[in-house]
Amino acid sequence: MSYPLRSEEVDFAVVFTWLRWPEVAEDARRIPDCQLDVGIWDDVHLGPIAAVKKAYRSKVFWVFSTDHETVKSVCEQQRKPTHYIPMRKARESINPCKMRPSVAAVDLFCGAGGLTHGLRKAGIPVAAGYDIDASCRYPYEHNNKPARFVLKCVTAVTKEDLIAHYPAGAIKILTGCAPCQTFSKYTQGTNNVDDPKWTLLREFQRLVNELKPDIVSMENVPQLQDFPIFDDFLRNLKDEGFHFTEVPEERIVFCPDYGMAQRRYRLVVMASRLGSISLIPKTHSSSQYKTVRDVLSKLPELAAGEISEQDSLHRCSRLSDKNLERIRTSTPGGSWRDWPPELIADCHKKKSGKTYPSVYGRMNWDAPSPTMTTQFYGFGNGRFGHPEQDRAISLREGAILQSFPKSYQFVRPGDPYSFKGVGRLIGNAVPVRLGEIVGHSIQKHLENQFKEAP
Repeated sequence: MSYPLRSEEVDFAVVFTWLRWPEVAEDARRIPDCQLDVGIWDDVHLGPIAAVKKAYRSKVFWVFSTDHETVKSVCEQQRKPTHYIPMRKARESINPCKMRPSVAAVDLFCGAGGLTHGLRKAGIPVAAGYDIDASCRYPYEHNNKPARFVLKCVTAVTKEDLIAHYPAGAIKILTGCAPCQTFSKYTQGTNNVDDPKWTLLREFQRLVNELKPDIVSMENVPQLQDFPIFDDFLRNLKDEGFHFTEVPEERIVFCPDYGMAQRRYRLVVMASRLGSISLIPKTHSSSQYKTVRDVLSKLPELAAGEISEQDSLHRCSRLSDKNLERIRTSTPGGSWRDWPPELIADCHKKKSGKTYPSVYGRMNWDAPSPTMTTQFYGFGNGRFGHPEQDRAISLREGAILQSFPKSYQFVRPGDPYSFKGVGRLIGNAVPVRLGEIVGHSIQKHLENQFKEAP
């Protein structure tokens, strides 16, 4: 007998109403080959008595039958609450595509695990993350168990590699944040089409085409929308049958609008084969924005170059005598332009240097921080001075501003710390909270697509 059954083959259904729907869905997924509505036992295949008894024993929700009286009689002998409805109504009530299968995600360009951690906080299981940076392995796996870290360049990743991570029948989610320096405003407008990082977005597109996931999420810098490669990416998604917003502004996230204490704009593309999908509404108004004070004020004080005894990641870089003078002269929200002439660096006295006002500054306590870069630990690399302590922010403070939990570990115990190495892991990460917002948006989308039975 073939599945699914045709409507004319079955004319009766019994519903065991004492069963809880989540249990039913979980059990139904374990039934091999059954695709008829919720995953059922049919009496054409087993015989009416065996079908009903097996359904009771297995706690399956539906029994479909061509023998109304026999099934009804057997059900009554079980002395359990039952409800009988016509087959047509049963098929209208529970459609096979409306039972939510299991979900799994794979994170390409996973880095230290910011996106993965956020997805998991939103209840999205992540099976694996791929990256070419071996230093990502420890933070990724240690903080995101049981997700596996796979050291492999995306250009070498195959459909077979990815499909092995997804349970049979699961909704496949593929996420990725291709390295964005090629498109970032911090490259000072360089349009380097020969940069090999251009290839990585195309490789992500290739894997979308080969794997054919149900849902795709791609995060990058907003400037990516200005490049033809992005238009090609969206065109490919449409050709592959994905739904996504056509409005460019709706793809831009201002992080404070979603509870992040960091002034960071990100491009987030969400696409689904299942139907319309979009980011959830903003969670914070401008009067509710989280500030540097909200997230950093309770951390132990540090002097420049000091390491906290309670948290080895709460460490800050040393400052030269000259830079100590400079930071003591700096005010929150200000820059080197506020200093006396003798403290201004020679490079900033030149005409070209005057175009960099946002370096050598302190953060404001009562505003979100500036965008975290991979060099946030350096006082001269941006407005990364602590609001009141005479130092740059620590590695832990940078991680917190990227919305990593205070317990998130980036360095294996006993291994040496490198400001450059850890700064790169933190600064390149997708903020955890942004990953969580993406995860909640996917969950909301799935709720809309798979309405639970009452």
